[in-house]
Amino acid sequence: MGEIRSMTGYGSAKGIVAGTELTVELKSVNNRYLDCSVRLPRSFLFAEELVKQAVSESVSRGKVDVFVSTGSSQEADTEVKVNRELALGYANALREIAELVGCEQRFDAATVARFPDVLSVEKKEMDKDSAGAELKALAAEAVKEFNIMREREGERLKRDMLEKADRISELVSIVEERSPKTVEEYRQRLEQRIREVLEDRNIDEQRLVTEAAIFADKVAVDEETVRLRSHLTQFAQLLEQGSPVGRKLDFLIQEFNRESNTIGSKCSDAALAQVVVDLKSEIEKIREQVQNIE
Repeated sequence: MGEIRSMTGYGSAKGIVAGTELTVELKSVNNRYLDCSVRLPRSFLFAEELVKQAVSESVSRGKVDVFVSTGSSQEADTEVKVNRELALGYANALREIAELVGCEQRFDAATVARFPDVLSVEKKEMDKDSAGAELKALAAEAVKEFNIMREREGERLKRDMLEKADRISELVSIVEERSPKTVEEYRQRLEQRIREVLEDRNIDEQRLVTEAAIFADKVAVDEETVRLRSHLTQFAQLLEQGSPVGRKLDFLIQEFNRESNTIGSKCSDAALAQVVVDLKSEIEKIREQVQNIE
C-alpha cells in the first residue's frame, strides 16, 4: 500500500557544505505539474540543477520553492600565503640598516610579517564537484522531512475523502431505492388524471402501461448508478495505490460529476432531486481535496 501525499508541505535541513553552514528549506503549494524554484547564495549558484534533481527525484507535482541560506563558516575556508621573496627582502633590508648604523640586529619573524604584503589572505578555491554533491545530499535530507509532512497531511485527506465516498455510496443507494417508486407514483397520478378526465369511464390499461413504460425509460438511472459505484471502487483503489495519483483522481472526479449530472437531469421527483443536490455537494467537496493530492 502506497502513501498519499499532499502537494503542500514544508521541510528543512542544516549542514556543512564546503566549509560553510547551509540551511535548505522547502515549501510547496498546489500546481498541475512540478515547478521547482531554487534560491542560492552567489557562491553556490553552480549547484542549482543538482538541488532541483534532489527535489524531482521525490516530488512529482506542486510548486516547490527551495531556499538555501548561509550561516557561519565552520571550517577554514581561507588560507594565508607568505610572499617569500618580499619577506627575505625586508629581512635583508633590516640587516643592512643595522650594519649601516652600527647597531645590533634585533628583529624577529613577527617584525617582518608586519610589513605590507608579506602576508596575504586568500579564499580557498571551492571544489565544485564535492560541494555540489554535499549540497544535493543536504537538499535530499530536507526533501525527506518535507515528504514526511506531506504524507501526514495526505493521510488526513485520504481518510476524509473515503468518508465522503461512503456518503456518496449511501446517496446512490437512496437514488436506486427511490427511482422505481417515482415510476409507480407517476402511473398512479396518470391514472387519476385520466379518470378525472373520463369521469370514471373505462380506462385503456394498455395505454396506461405504455405511458408508464415510456416514463420509466426516461427516468431510469440504473446505468448511471452502476457506473458511479464502479468509479467509487476505482477511487478507493487509487487511494490505496498511493501517490502520485492526483491526476488520475482528478479525471475520475470528472466522471463522478458526469454521472451525477445525468442522474439529476432524469429526476423529476422533488425528494430525489434533493438527494442529487446532496450527491453533487459531496462530489464537489472531494474534488476540492483532490486538487491537493500529488
